[in-house]
Amino acid sequence: MGNKITLHAQDLDGYLLDRDRIAIEKADRLYDTSLDACRRIEEAKNTAELKEAQDELVRSAGDIGDYLQSVVERENAIHVYSFETPRELHGQASRLIAKLRDPKTGHEEFLYYVQRAYELLFAHVFTDAALDMPRKRSIITPTPVTNPCRNYAVHKIPEVDSIVQDSVLCVMLRGALLPSMIISKEIQEYSSSGEVPPFALFKIKRDESKKEKNMDYVLDLDRSFFKVEDLQDKNWIFADPMNATGGSLVTIVKHLESIGIKARSVKFINVISALKGALRIVRAIPNCEVHTLWMDPILNEAAYILPGLGDAGDRLNGVDLPDNPRNMIQLIADYGTNINNLYRAQVKKIEETVLGR
Repeated sequence: MGNKITLHAQDLDGYLLDRDRIAIEKADRLYDTSLDACRRIEEAKNTAELKEAQDELVRSAGDIGDYLQSVVERENAIHVYSFETPRELHGQASRLIAKLRDPKTGHEEFLYYVQRAYELLFAHVFTDAALDMPRKRSIITPTPVTNPCRNYAVHKIPEVDSIVQDSVLCVMLRGALLPSMIISKEIQEYSSSGEVPPFALFKIKRDESKKEKNMDYVLDLDRSFFKVEDLQDKNWIFADPMNATGGSLVTIVKHLESIGIKARSVKFINVISALKGALRIVRAIPNCEVHTLWMDPILNEAAYILPGLGDAGDRLNGVDLPDNPRNMIQLIADYGTNINNLYRAQVKKIEETVLGR
């Protein structure tokens, strides 16, 4: 087994409260109606049958959304963009999620929409919070216009230093690598210092041969890269497109706590989160907040989110060959020149973390 830490799904469920189990079971029942409508859409023999099934799916989705919002409203540590932001912003988020779900959305377009999603999430998690303070700082920027002299422009942006200082990007390889780079760049751009926060890289995977009810989560410490001083009493930011079961995050945080490394705070930032995964995390990690652009109701028996968007890691990074998985440096190289140039400072910091171990 090597130097590996394993967490079992049964351990995760032990953190849930009775009311959590009831909420999860009701979400399962509500989604049965959606699944029935999905089957009827697939099997429709004429336009009338198709329209009837589609109408039923729309009604079911509305019922599920209302129910999930009612559950989340009593959870101070779970934040859903589409539940907390003004209604006029919901269309943008909804269309973005629709594009990410669509199987016809190819790799380059998928990457583009993930970038957009994390820019929205950063704004909601950090700059919206800064506006509540409220403090702003002025940026004086030279422009290319030099007639009659060099022109300078003034722009005021939210003062986020007190919120993002002492942060470290905790990367759950491999689907979380690019989202973590996006959040890191946003912190770099908004903070007054312009510094790139440190990275901590964790090689963790779940045993896909098992079902959701008996899933194992395996943290490979030999292929993880982090410094204790970067993590101790810092604000840990995890950015992963999908929060299905919550198992990977809980495995990492509980292991770090077991060896004496404590977080000041933990933020888990997702594009889509399942209700069960969000509840497990906030119960298992009391100082953790889950921030998600969209909440989906249930998991299937393979622990994939429904309706979900498939394997976000594969859609972002491509599929690894079973006998030749890419390491972190290879994965970054595969992002290509455009991404590497855009996130040059982040790539450098990650390389220092890996190669300087």
